[in-house]
Amino acid sequence: MFDSVIIVDWSAKATPSPERPSKDAIWIGICRAGHRHSQYCRTRLAAEAVLINLLVQERAAGRRVLAGFDFPFGYPAGFATRITGQANARAVWAWLARHITDDARNATNRLAVGGQMNALFHPLQGPFWGRPATQVIPHLPFKKDVDYAAIGLSERRVIETHLRGAKPTFQLMGAGSVGSQALTGLPMIHRLRQRPGTAVWPFETIDGASVVLAEVYPSILAPVVARDPAPIKDEAQVRLLAHALWHVAANGQFAPLLNVPDVAQEEGWILGAGHAALLEQALTWP
Repeated sequence: MFDSVIIVDWSAKATPSPERPSKDAIWIGICRAGHRHSQYCRTRLAAEAVLINLLVQERAAGRRVLAGFDFPFGYPAGFATRITGQANARAVWAWLARHITDDARNATNRLAVGGQMNALFHPLQGPFWGRPATQVIPHLPFKKDVDYAAIGLSERRVIETHLRGAKPTFQLMGAGSVGSQALTGLPMIHRLRQRPGTAVWPFETIDGASVVLAEVYPSILAPVVARDPAPIKDEAQVRLLAHALWHVAANGQFAPLLNVPDVAQEEGWILGAGHAALLEQALTWP
């Protein structure tokens, strides 16, 4: 089903990562024909350039690619309509692509944009929270101070109620948070989606697409990653997940991973959720 698998561990850091490969940075894992390797990127713009180059090379070689990213592709049902007027995650990506700025030094306005979206829920507190305690950002609270029922949203997507440890998309800072990764990553998904032959799962049909983009959760392989001898676990998890998904595809067992509930059409879904045992087993296949 896929000739190559690329897995990206994204980062919302506000400064470039160290020159020496480090944790909490952007790591890209690649598996092609069962051979796997990884690449380290210091900034988001550099990582996007690397990804575009990889995708161009893969398509030119006639290979079909799955590219997975470890940040949410959607928000709880109803959020897209409140921000864009459309119950469509793709409309949110386009909105963020117009409002998020990101430069070569990783400077971004992601927190200000979180506050801007919160302001659309006035007079109630909007869904986003999390900022530096010493930094005042209009409409963005330091701690969670949201009555989600009052604003008509769930705090979590349906998929986040199934995966232990998965954080809600509205938390922008704090241990394990993914909200800022989504704000900085979704504009890239919007841009990559414009490239020929590209489809984003599960929002679009992937039949005939030479490049498929999907949301992943590398921690799904946490027990295996913990046993890996690599000194940087971020690197290990993208390398291992790329290899596991490649093996599952190569052995004709990928289709069950695509069976998701209808709510995924608006909220998105994590590829491989509920199939951790299969992914772990795939790493033992020759």
